[in-house]
Parts: sequence; C-alpha cells; structure tokens
Amino acid sequence: MKIGTPLSPSATRIMLLGAGELGKEVIIALQRLGVEVIAVDRYANAPGHQVAHRSHVINMTDAKALRALVEREKPQIIVPEIEAIATDELARIEAAGLAEVIPTARAAQLTMNREGIRRLAAEELGLATSRYAFAQSAGEVRMAAEALGYPCVIKPVMSSSGKGQSVAQSPEDIDKCWDYAVSAGRVQGGRVIVEEMIKFDYEITLLTVRALGENGKVKTSFCDPIGHVQVKGDYVESWQPQPMSETALWRARDIAKKVTDSLGGRGIFGVELFVKGDQVWFSEVSPRPHDTGMVTMITQVQNEFELHARAILGLPVCTDLRVHGASAVIYGGMDEKGIAFEGIEDALRVPHTDVRLFGKPESFSRRRMGVALAYAENIKEARQRAKLAASKVHPIKA
Repeated sequence: MKIGTPLSPSATRIMLLGAGELGKEVIIALQRLGVEVIAVDRYANAPGHQVAHRSHVINMTDAKALRALVEREKPQIIVPEIEAIATDELARIEAAGLAEVIPTARAAQLTMNREGIRRLAAEELGLATSRYAFAQSAGEVRMAAEALGYPCVIKPVMSSSGKGQSVAQSPEDIDKCWDYAVSAGRVQGGRVIVEEMIKFDYEITLLTVRALGENGKVKTSFCDPIGHVQVKGDYVESWQPQPMSETALWRARDIAKKVTDSLGGRGIFGVELFVKGDQVWFSEVSPRPHDTGMVTMITQVQNEFELHARAILGLPVCTDLRVHGASAVIYGGMDEKGIAFEGIEDALRVPHTDVRLFGKPESFSRRRMGVALAYAENIKEARQRAKLAASKVHPIKA
C-alpha cells in the first residue's frame, strides 16, 4: 500500500460516513498513518469533524447528496461508520469505480438493517440464532410475540446503540414496545424484528479482523472476547477478556468467521454473540469498530480503531492482549448544548485509569458523552476501577 502526503496531489484520501466517537478514533488512527480524512455526519461539529482534515454535513440517506459529495471530494476509499446511509447508492459508487467501500458495499447493505443480516446468518449460513419474525404493525408484533412466547425482544430493523429496543413481558406491553421501536428507528418505515428471549449466561462481542497476510490474501484474526452489560440494548460497561470455555470460544470464532467471510472485504467487524455454557448463538454484526470495543484502547497492543485503519490500508495487524481491562460509560445527564465536565482530576486519581471525552456538541440525559477506562490484574478489579472513575466525572451546565 502506497500512502501519499495529506493535502497534496499524492494524498491517500479516505471518507468516513459517520463521525461520532468511534469514527473520531478511526480518523486519528488513519491520520497517524499519513492519510487525508474527510468526515461526514448529519450534524455539525460531530466528534470526528473536530479532528478531520475536512468535514461535511449532509443527510447520508439522500442518494443524490451522497453521490455529489463523493464526486466532489474524490476519495479512494469510503468507510461507512453508521447504518443510516444510502447503501444502494454506495453500491453504485463502488460499481462505477469511484471509490472502494470498506469492507464492501454489499456488507453495508446487508448490515444496515437487522433483517438483511439475520436472514443471511440464519437462512443462508444456517447459524444458530434466536427464533425471530419481522413485523410492520402492532398487530403483526402481537402475532409474532404469541408464536415466539413471552418475554420477547422488539427492535427496529434499523437502529444503533440499542435505540428503540425493549422487552415485552406480556401482551399488554406490545403497543408501548411498538411505539418505542417505531419512534427510535434510524429511518421511517415502521418495520421491526421480534426475537425470542434466549436465557444466556452472558453475551460477548468478538472483534474479528479481516486483513491482508504476508501472502497478500485476506487472513482472519480475532481479539480476545469482550464481555459487556447492556441496559435497553445500550452498552454501559465492557471488559476484556471475557472468560469462556474453549469449546464456546471455538464455536464463537467459527460463527464469526463464517459471517465475516460471507460479508467479505477488509476491516474490523464487531460480532455479537449469546453464550450459555458451550452453546453459542449469533445475534448481530457491525462491519466497523464496536462501542463495547472501546475497552481495547487500554487492553490491546493495537486497539480496534488502529486495527481497522491498518486493515483498511492493507497493513499488518496485531490482536494481542496487553492487560486485563474494562470500560464504563459517562452519560450526559441532561439535555443541554455545550456542557462542561467536573471531577476529571478525581477520576484520573483512580489507579491505572484513563478518560476519553468525546466532545459531542449537545448532551442528552442518556447520551454517551465519554468513557472511563481502567486496567488491573483481574477483570473484577478493572471493572471496579472503571466504574469508580466514570462516577467521578460530573456533567454540568457551562
């Protein structure tokens, strides 16, 4: 891979579609390797906008606007970092040879909504998943729930970070769950997935990297499994490594490789899995860094963002674990623009910790505004330190 000089005719130009906290870290990793980066998001001053060479604000589901921007900026590579993108237009852009889409335009199309990826995993690849049904009305949700049994999980087919996800404990919950799913989906359309509730022991994210090996062919490697806690589908803490049996780990890697081989391309994939004893079920996959993977900023030799950047550029990767560690989310705590934070010095006095504040221009009560990181000799202590550090950071009105 030849890398040019940013802001010159020789520049290697990469466009990120989505410039939140994950995109911001990918941009930093790419810039450290000499790449010129263009950050695109739906709102101004997104975290990635603050560190990119150039930034743009567009509706990324608008095919014409997306095409016009690509033709204007002429990136060699396009990296989708969110789901809400005109993926059919991405496929046309890739087919026309205007840019390479990472990992592929097909991967972006299949994973932009839960229907595409679930049908691929369960119906084409034959992988173990929870039982499921798709619905586009409260009545259809009720019928699906009766067939799958209560409790069941209801999610928009297109959302991120757990938005719109809820659990129906009984028929009385259906209307409320349906309304929440429809209101919180990334795009309008009113289509949801209803899933059987699996009684798993724990859930993991298995970061799976497809990068070029010494022979120039794609080689798959895995990070140590990441355990995490979610509330309403939104990650609140994660840790690495998650202890699991050798059989379960082998099965998890087998599922992850089959899914990512089918999606193809290069880059990092966040494969979400449910585990009970030695049993493993596929849940979801993101063809990009995963929010639970922020823990790798303190645990791994190369964090997930560096791995993604290297894989994109065709460079060697290393998934080695350095230390046991954990992460804990720092929430905004209020609906306010331009907030400030106090207590950072107290957080950093907790041994072996670090803090990342994302710089989002607007806070919401449950919006993720930062993350505390910690390492220790064991996971229990690392989790305690991360949560303690996060608790000491206090959002305030500026």
